[in-house]
Amino acid sequence: MNFNRKDYTDDQLLALYKAILKPRMIEERMLVLLRQGKVSKWFSGIGQEAISVGSALALEADEYILPLHRNLGVFTSRQVPLDRLFAQFQGKTLGFTKGRDRSFHFGSNEHHIVGMISHLGPQLAVADGIALADLLEQKEKVTLVFSGDGGASEGDFHEALNVAAVWGLPVIFMIENNGYGLSTPSSEQFKFKSFIDKGPAYGIDALQVDGNNIIEVYDTVRQAAASIRKNPRPMLIEAITFRMRGHEEASGTKYVPQELFEKWAKKDPVETFEKYLLEELVLTQKAMEGIREELKAEIEEGLQAAFAESMPVASREQELEDMYRPFDQEVIRPASDAKSERRFVDAIADALRQSMERYPELVLMGQDIAEYGGVFKVTEGFVEQFGKERIRNTPLCESAIVGVGLGMSVRHKKSMVEMQFADFVTCGFNQIVNNLAKSHYRWGQNADVVVRMPTGAGTAAGPFHSQSNEAWFFHTPGLKVVYPSSPYDAKGLLNAAIEDPNPVMYFEHKLLYRSIAQEIPDDYYTVEIGKARVAAEGTDLTIITYGMGVHWAKQLQQELTDISLHILDLRSLLPWDKEAVREAVEKTGRVLILHEDTLTGGIGGEIAAWIGEHCFEALDAPVARVASLDTAVPFAPPLEQEFLPKQRLREKVEAMLVY
Repeated sequence: MNFNRKDYTDDQLLALYKAILKPRMIEERMLVLLRQGKVSKWFSGIGQEAISVGSALALEADEYILPLHRNLGVFTSRQVPLDRLFAQFQGKTLGFTKGRDRSFHFGSNEHHIVGMISHLGPQLAVADGIALADLLEQKEKVTLVFSGDGGASEGDFHEALNVAAVWGLPVIFMIENNGYGLSTPSSEQFKFKSFIDKGPAYGIDALQVDGNNIIEVYDTVRQAAASIRKNPRPMLIEAITFRMRGHEEASGTKYVPQELFEKWAKKDPVETFEKYLLEELVLTQKAMEGIREELKAEIEEGLQAAFAESMPVASREQELEDMYRPFDQEVIRPASDAKSERRFVDAIADALRQSMERYPELVLMGQDIAEYGGVFKVTEGFVEQFGKERIRNTPLCESAIVGVGLGMSVRHKKSMVEMQFADFVTCGFNQIVNNLAKSHYRWGQNADVVVRMPTGAGTAAGPFHSQSNEAWFFHTPGLKVVYPSSPYDAKGLLNAAIEDPNPVMYFEHKLLYRSIAQEIPDDYYTVEIGKARVAAEGTDLTIITYGMGVHWAKQLQQELTDISLHILDLRSLLPWDKEAVREAVEKTGRVLILHEDTLTGGIGGEIAAWIGEHCFEALDAPVARVASLDTAVPFAPPLEQEFLPKQRLREKVEAMLVY
């Protein structure tokens, strides 16, 4: 291997040597511990250390790095304490995830590292979000994110690179091309010759380096970062390397031809660099032995400290509390009595506008939301008031934009992401349920993101623009879910959602946008998340519902003048107001749960089960449910009306009253 020391001093080269030797020695020790059963799993980076170490040392200490399985050198180069690192590997409380996640599935803001999730690709967009925050604050910083050649086949790779290119984000995408995605060779992963071919297609500068040459990696990243800080833009760097062990130790390496191991063993990044330094008289045999002894002692000290730590003691209360960042909402009242009649859509716009004024760190993102004002014109005129830096049109890439929101949260920004239709959230589902929802529980990083979800049927929009999909998120701990039914609640709950530092799914029924109006305060105010409201007092039968169901129930009450309906509007679905439900059950003894979502697996089933378990003695009849048919949402109006539960609601109410 040819090393070119350029103008680097002996001390700089020795610093690189110590930095690359450290993760190698840790790995060798970990493989022994794995065989002894003291570590449960290990993803080896042997043979790839030059990329991690060279990249990490080339950046400034406060610039974020987003590593993967084989990037131990990032953590050691950032001086993460070894006792905490080893405790993390063992699932000890001293680690970074309190035993809740393994290996490098964690982050540390102290060390400016954001760890991976097993899905690999989503962290690329998180890097975009961190870089966007730096760009908005006009900080001359760069963010570096790793991807393997296999993970680069995911759609998240395309989305993240495209967004970074379009927005001119200061991100280095470091592609570790080791020839295999687990056992699948590159020839079965992609058709192009190398990843630098992808750069021009995105309008991104692309470079290729010898990933086993630490000087080349370090120098290339250092120069790239210096250029990007002065001229913000993304860059792709492909590091050619080889994985000398299995994807993880249990998978083995039988699928790899032996001649590849023999070829790459001669290019070992630690051994070749060590040999070069000895030949250049930068390093002596005695000094090398001293460095190894020093590192060995440091590793053993860290291991003993980690071994001495006990395993976590399970606490039900702590586990539940840590799903969310602690936040005690104080309901904000309007500053004056001034009111105006506002439609549902106007109330949402009011909330966004006033929250933008209240939180300078808030950024709105979504397809067509800038000059066009969004397909429902909710953000019309916002660009003129707040500018395009904060009102950002996005490419069609829901996953990337949700990931950007998490990255912005890392840098203490707030984000609102608008799904053009709630149906399209499927394209960003992984980011929401696995990244936003679990981030605080895993390593204490909250996701200060609101996802607005224009939802619901009744507009003859067919299967892909009409779904009620709130139950998908109701099932996901770590998220909050709200669903207002009135202009007052629409404004107050959206303000509250933006104020809350946790991820909130905010559902807004499209049919309500311009069909209902109400006098609401002109001033900023919030509504308590998790608190239901009584929409109508009654004595004969309780209807528990939310969203459009509130209006169906009220309309039925007007038609059935001889029946007194008690209508409870949940407003918040996660968390939901159990006490209010209990009181509503006790009010009449007969309960019907109504929602627009399909019956099977809907939220009504969970609430009905809770009532049966906790309020059985207050019931005079079985708990009933009315919901949409268990089909996709049809397009033709007659079919859509049959799909919706409105017509079946009256039949069920009348049957319950004679039970």
